[in-house]
Amino acid sequence: MAIRNVVQVGDDVLRQKCFPVEAFDEKLWALLDDMKETVKKEDGAGLAAPQVGVLRRVAVVDVEDGYFEFINPVILSQKGEQSGWEGCLSVRGKSGIVSRPMKVKVAYQDRYGEKQLLQAKGFFARAICHELDHLDGVLYIDKATLIEKA
Repeated sequence: MAIRNVVQVGDDVLRQKCFPVEAFDEKLWALLDDMKETVKKEDGAGLAAPQVGVLRRVAVVDVEDGYFEFINPVILSQKGEQSGWEGCLSVRGKSGIVSRPMKVKVAYQDRYGEKQLLQAKGFFARAICHELDHLDGVLYIDKATLIEKA
């Protein structure tokens, strides 16, 4: 496992749409392990592959609900609304108020390619939505109604 450099806003990789993962192999597992180590070192709530320069549909979320790996994730449904402050490891020194769903249902694959289904609410749902946005080249600053220096 290794700590990876977190790409910062302004780098074109953050604005690109990621490609689906097709090979569930040791290269993917190394990426997932590195992302886990990186998000823990950075004390973040999540990390998406483009944030470490990899254009694949991979994200990790590390919140009170636990540590989760999402490969080729798709939000199937969302309910309610919540607004709150968000920051991002790729947008250092700033935070903004973003509106997100209160609950989400997500289909994804695990590191072995097995299909999974998960329901999340509250901050967990917010973190998932934030990371999945990265997979389509969207940053929270694109959605924020107010941005301040942290």
